Amino acid sequence: MYMQMYLAIYATLMSFNCATNLQSTDSFNEFLAVAVDAAKKAGEVIRKGFYQTKHVEHKGSVDLVTETDKACEDLIFNHLKQHFPSHKFIGEETTAANGVTQLTDEPTWIVDPLDGTTNFVHGFPFVCVSIGLTIRKVPTVGVVYNPIMDELFTAIDGKGAFLNGSPIKVSSQSELLTSLLATEAGTTRDKATLDATTNRINSLLYKVRSIRMGGSCALGLCGIACGRIDLFYELGFGGPWDVAAGAVIVKEAGGVIFDPSGNAFDITAQRIAASNPLVKDAFIEALQQSA
Repeated sequence: MYMQMYLAIYATLMSFNCATNLQSTDSFNEFLAVAVDAAKKAGEVIRKGFYQTKHVEHKGSVDLVTETDKACEDLIFNHLKQHFPSHKFIGEETTAANGVTQLTDEPTWIVDPLDGTTNFVHGFPFVCVSIGLTIRKVPTVGVVYNPIMDELFTAIDGKGAFLNGSPIKVSSQSELLTSLLATEAGTTRDKATLDATTNRINSLLYKVRSIRMGGSCALGLCGIACGRIDLFYELGFGGPWDVAAGAVIVKEAGGVIFDPSGNAFDITAQRIAASNPLVKDAFIEALQQSA
């Protein structure tokens, strides 16, 4: 009798767990699908604006914002809020501009509506929409879309990373000297920061094959994920919207994300490094020696 009761309870629990897991999987698939829709809609706006005269404002001496940035953020947030009204939202041009960037454990959409605004203004086609979802402060869903090159990078935690629907992996490069490094100079122009930035680049240039600056942190991370570049770092970028999507895409492509010091990655710290696992230790050593 007790055995039959136990088996009945066990069967009920197993059925409940299976249903819960299925619902969870379905939820993440829905999160990704809605984010892709939002990115594609914003991408249409960016693609149209890319070939038109831009109306540019300055957030700093070289940090730019356009009406396209603002229009895309409104579009993305409206789309996401229609589907997930209980979620939290952080965006570069709205909440962040008003000083609201606190990240909690709640599901939070973190959006850069147009990463690579300077590229956009100059007609350089390295621009993208970046939409990331964090849960308990961990990047869980990532969408990065370059509408000019029509490249869509996507990932769900534990489900792999993809470029236009095809699986992607980080490179298998194992030597720094034959690695391609990407970084960004940032938008700060005081002498101390510029000296530190250029000294670091000078030091690293002796240890790698070459260095690139693409002008988009999100696309730099995607470059790691699909094996186009082997090493990436950036210090002092704008905020979590630059990395929330790219971090999960890199991880799901088999890459590693970490602080340039070698410590664990902190999405709120404005410091990031990424590589394949084979060159991580040598890369950290090179970064430390260049500081």
